[in-house]
Amino acid sequence: MSGFEIFGTDEIDAVLEPYDWPFPRDHAAEIAGIWARETAARPALFNGQVLLQHRGWREGRVFRAGYAPSDYRSFLGWMRLGNPPPLVRNGFAMAALQARDGAFLLGEMGPHTANAGKIYFAAGTPDLDDVVDGRVDLAGSVLRELGEETGLLPADVTVEPRWTSVMGTSRIAFMRPVRIDFPAEDARALMLERMKTLEEEELSDIHIVRGEADLDEGRMPPFQIAFLRHAFGV
Repeated sequence: MSGFEIFGTDEIDAVLEPYDWPFPRDHAAEIAGIWARETAARPALFNGQVLLQHRGWREGRVFRAGYAPSDYRSFLGWMRLGNPPPLVRNGFAMAALQARDGAFLLGEMGPHTANAGKIYFAAGTPDLDDVVDGRVDLAGSVLRELGEETGLLPADVTVEPRWTSVMGTSRIAFMRPVRIDFPAEDARALMLERMKTLEEEELSDIHIVRGEADLDEGRMPPFQIAFLRHAFGV
Protein backbone atom coordinates (compact mmCIF):
# COMPACT_ATOMS: atom_id res chain seq x y z
CA MET A 1 0.00 0.00 0.00
CA SER A 2 1.48 3.37 -0.96
CA GLY A 3 2.18 6.02 1.64
CA PHE A 4 3.77 3.74 4.25
CA GLU A 5 7.30 2.53 4.85
CA ILE A 6 7.42 -0.89 6.52
CA PHE A 7 10.67 -2.04 8.11
CA GLY A 8 12.03 -4.34 10.80
CA THR A 9 13.17 -2.80 14.07
CA ASP A 10 15.14 -4.45 16.87
CA GLU A 11 15.07 -1.57 19.35
CA ILE A 12 13.06 1.60 19.98
CA ASP A 13 15.16 4.20 21.78
CA ALA A 14 12.48 6.67 22.92
CA VAL A 15 13.00 9.44 25.45
CA LEU A 16 10.76 12.01 27.12
CA GLU A 17 11.98 15.56 26.51
CA PRO A 18 10.64 19.13 26.31
CA TYR A 19 9.08 20.36 23.09
CA ASP A 20 7.10 23.53 22.36
CA TRP A 21 4.25 22.40 20.12
CA PRO A 22 2.59 25.52 18.63
CA PHE A 23 -0.50 23.75 17.30
CA PRO A 24 -2.67 24.11 20.48
CA ARG A 25 -2.06 27.87 20.54
CA ASP A 26 -2.51 28.39 16.82
CA HIS A 27 -5.76 26.40 16.61
CA ALA A 28 -7.29 27.01 20.05
CA ALA A 29 -10.77 27.92 18.79
CA GLU A 30 -10.97 25.00 16.39
CA ILE A 31 -9.78 22.58 19.08
CA ALA A 32 -12.43 23.86 21.49
CA GLY A 33 -15.17 23.36 18.90
CA ILE A 34 -14.02 19.85 18.04
CA TRP A 35 -13.81 18.88 21.71
CA ALA A 36 -17.31 20.21 22.38
CA ARG A 37 -18.74 18.14 19.53
CA GLU A 38 -16.80 15.01 20.44
CA THR A 39 -17.72 15.07 24.13
CA ALA A 40 -21.36 15.80 23.34
CA ALA A 41 -21.43 12.59 21.29
CA ARG A 42 -19.19 10.58 23.67
CA PRO A 43 -19.31 11.99 27.22
CA ALA A 44 -16.83 9.35 28.45
CA LEU A 45 -13.93 11.04 26.63
CA PHE A 46 -11.29 12.25 29.09
CA ASN A 47 -8.82 15.09 28.56
CA GLY A 48 -5.75 13.35 29.99
CA GLN A 49 -2.12 13.59 28.95
CA VAL A 50 -0.71 11.73 25.93
CA LEU A 51 2.77 11.67 24.41
CA LEU A 52 3.47 12.84 20.86
CA GLN A 53 6.58 11.93 18.90
CA HIS A 54 8.11 15.22 17.79
CA ARG A 55 11.27 13.67 16.30
CA GLY A 56 12.12 10.19 15.06
CA TRP A 57 14.48 8.51 12.62
CA ARG A 58 16.01 5.14 11.75
CA GLU A 59 19.60 4.14 12.48
CA GLY A 60 19.90 0.70 10.98
CA ARG A 61 17.52 -1.50 12.96
CA VAL A 62 17.20 1.03 15.81
CA PHE A 63 14.49 3.70 15.79
CA ARG A 64 15.35 6.77 17.88
CA ALA A 65 12.61 9.14 18.98
CA GLY A 66 11.77 12.04 21.25
CA TYR A 67 8.35 12.37 22.89
CA ALA A 68 6.66 15.27 24.64
CA PRO A 69 3.35 15.49 26.54
CA SER A 70 0.17 17.06 25.21
CA ASP A 71 -3.39 17.16 26.45
CA TYR A 72 -5.69 14.70 24.71
CA ARG A 73 -8.05 17.47 23.60
CA SER A 74 -5.30 19.06 21.48
CA PHE A 75 -4.17 15.67 20.18
CA LEU A 76 -7.71 14.80 19.09
CA GLY A 77 -8.12 18.20 17.44
CA TRP A 78 -4.86 17.69 15.57
CA MET A 79 -6.11 14.34 14.23
CA ARG A 80 -9.56 15.67 13.30
CA LEU A 81 -7.99 18.63 11.44
CA GLY A 82 -5.88 16.28 9.32
CA ASN A 83 -2.55 16.48 11.21
CA PRO A 84 -1.51 20.02 10.19
CA PRO A 85 2.19 21.05 10.44
CA PRO A 86 4.62 21.44 12.07
CA LEU A 87 5.32 17.73 11.76
CA VAL A 88 4.74 15.56 14.80
CA ARG A 89 3.76 11.90 14.81
CA ASN A 90 1.36 9.73 16.70
CA GLY A 91 3.96 7.06 17.55
CA PHE A 92 2.41 4.11 19.36
CA ALA A 93 2.95 0.40 20.03
CA MET A 94 0.50 -2.34 19.01
CA ALA A 95 0.13 -5.97 20.03
CA ALA A 96 0.14 -7.85 16.71
CA LEU A 97 -1.70 -10.76 18.30
CA GLN A 98 -1.55 -14.02 16.36
CA ALA A 99 -3.20 -17.32 17.24
CA ARG A 100 -1.68 -20.80 16.98
CA ASP A 101 -3.28 -21.31 13.56
CA GLY A 102 -1.73 -18.12 12.14
CA ALA A 103 -4.83 -15.91 12.23
CA PHE A 104 -4.56 -12.41 13.66
CA LEU A 105 -6.93 -11.11 16.35
CA LEU A 106 -8.03 -7.47 16.23
CA GLY A 107 -10.36 -5.48 18.46
CA GLU A 108 -13.34 -3.36 17.47
CA MET A 109 -13.48 -0.08 19.38
CA GLY A 110 -16.61 0.44 21.47
CA PRO A 111 -19.28 3.08 20.71
CA HIS A 112 -18.18 5.32 23.61
CA THR A 113 -14.61 5.73 22.29
CA ALA A 114 -13.17 8.39 19.97
CA ASN A 115 -12.56 5.78 17.26
CA ALA A 116 -15.86 3.91 17.60
CA GLY A 117 -16.26 1.01 15.20
CA LYS A 118 -12.64 1.02 14.02
CA ILE A 119 -10.84 -2.34 13.95
CA TYR A 120 -7.17 -2.72 14.84
CA PHE A 121 -4.74 -4.41 17.20
CA ALA A 122 -4.82 -3.57 20.90
CA ALA A 123 -2.95 -0.27 21.22
CA GLY A 124 -2.96 3.17 22.74
CA THR A 125 -1.20 6.47 22.30
CA PRO A 126 1.57 6.41 24.94
CA ASP A 127 1.10 8.50 28.06
CA LEU A 128 3.03 9.36 31.21
CA ASP A 129 2.28 5.91 32.68
CA ASP A 130 4.59 4.52 29.98
CA VAL A 131 7.57 6.62 31.12
CA VAL A 132 10.25 4.79 33.14
CA ASP A 133 13.35 6.75 34.23
CA GLY A 134 12.85 9.31 31.47
CA ARG A 135 12.35 6.75 28.71
CA VAL A 136 9.12 5.87 26.90
CA ASP A 137 8.61 2.14 27.45
CA LEU A 138 6.75 1.13 24.31
CA ALA A 139 7.42 -2.57 24.94
CA GLY A 140 5.66 -2.24 28.30
CA SER A 141 2.84 -0.32 26.62
CA VAL A 142 2.11 -3.36 24.44
CA LEU A 143 1.28 -5.61 27.39
CA ARG A 144 -0.49 -2.85 29.31
CA GLU A 145 -2.84 -2.03 26.44
CA LEU A 146 -3.40 -5.70 25.62
CA GLY A 147 -4.45 -6.34 29.22
CA GLU A 148 -6.62 -3.23 29.51
CA GLU A 149 -8.47 -3.93 26.26
CA THR A 150 -8.73 -7.74 26.14
CA GLY A 151 -8.06 -8.97 29.67
CA LEU A 152 -5.17 -11.13 28.50
CA LEU A 153 -2.33 -11.44 31.01
CA PRO A 154 1.42 -11.65 30.30
CA ALA A 155 1.28 -15.34 31.23
CA ASP A 156 -1.30 -15.93 28.46
CA VAL A 157 0.97 -14.82 25.63
CA THR A 158 4.50 -14.93 24.26
CA VAL A 159 6.05 -11.65 23.12
CA GLU A 160 8.78 -11.67 20.49
CA PRO A 161 11.81 -9.37 20.94
CA ARG A 162 11.41 -7.49 17.65
CA TRP A 163 9.12 -5.04 15.91
CA THR A 164 7.65 -4.34 12.50
CA SER A 165 7.33 -0.59 12.07
CA VAL A 166 4.72 0.96 9.76
CA MET A 167 5.60 4.62 9.21
CA GLY A 168 3.58 7.32 7.46
CA THR A 169 3.89 11.09 7.46
CA SER A 170 2.11 11.73 10.78
CA ARG A 171 1.89 8.26 12.28
CA ILE A 172 4.19 5.37 13.11
CA ALA A 173 2.81 2.09 14.45
CA PHE A 174 5.33 -0.17 16.15
CA MET A 175 3.91 -3.69 15.76
CA ARG A 176 5.15 -6.19 18.37
CA PRO A 177 4.55 -9.86 17.48
CA VAL A 178 2.51 -11.46 20.29
CA ARG A 179 1.47 -15.12 20.17
CA ILE A 180 -1.31 -16.92 21.99
CA ASP A 181 -1.24 -20.72 22.03
CA PHE A 182 -4.89 -21.28 21.09
CA PRO A 183 -6.69 -21.61 17.78
CA ALA A 184 -8.18 -18.27 16.76
CA GLU A 185 -11.78 -19.14 17.65
CA ASP A 186 -10.79 -20.30 21.15
CA ALA A 187 -8.59 -17.26 21.67
CA ARG A 188 -11.45 -14.97 20.63
CA ALA A 189 -13.83 -16.72 23.04
CA LEU A 190 -11.33 -16.33 25.89
CA MET A 191 -10.86 -12.63 25.16
CA LEU A 192 -14.59 -11.93 24.95
CA GLU A 193 -15.10 -13.64 28.31
CA ARG A 194 -12.24 -11.72 29.93
CA MET A 195 -13.52 -8.43 28.51
CA LYS A 196 -16.71 -8.81 30.55
CA THR A 197 -14.64 -8.59 33.75
CA LEU A 198 -12.79 -5.38 32.86
CA GLU A 199 -13.45 -2.15 34.72
CA GLU A 200 -13.93 -0.37 31.39
CA GLU A 201 -14.78 -2.22 28.17
CA GLU A 202 -12.97 -0.34 25.42
CA LEU A 203 -13.69 -3.02 22.81
CA SER A 204 -17.07 -4.23 21.60
CA ASP A 205 -15.85 -7.28 19.66
CA ILE A 206 -12.82 -9.31 18.53
CA HIS A 207 -12.28 -9.95 14.81
CA ILE A 208 -10.36 -12.87 13.32
CA VAL A 209 -8.30 -12.06 10.24
CA ARG A 210 -6.96 -15.03 8.29
CA GLY A 211 -6.14 -13.36 4.99
CA GLU A 212 -6.92 -10.72 2.39
CA ALA A 213 -10.63 -11.60 2.29
CA ASP A 214 -11.03 -10.59 5.96
CA LEU A 215 -9.64 -7.08 5.55
CA ASP A 216 -12.20 -4.32 6.12
CA GLU A 217 -10.97 -1.16 4.40
CA GLY A 218 -13.96 0.78 5.70
CA ARG A 219 -13.17 0.16 9.34
CA MET A 220 -9.48 -0.76 9.50
CA PRO A 221 -7.11 2.22 9.36
CA PRO A 222 -4.80 2.29 6.34
CA PHE A 223 -1.69 1.54 8.43
CA GLN A 224 -3.41 -1.57 9.83
CA ILE A 225 -4.34 -2.74 6.33
CA ALA A 226 -0.73 -2.09 5.20
CA PHE A 227 0.69 -4.24 8.00
CA LEU A 228 -1.70 -7.13 7.42
CA ARG A 229 -1.06 -7.18 3.68
CA HIS A 230 2.66 -7.17 4.43
CA ALA A 231 2.23 -10.03 6.92
CA PHE A 232 0.20 -12.08 4.43
CA GLY A 233 2.68 -11.37 1.63
CA VAL A 234 0.09 -9.58 -0.49
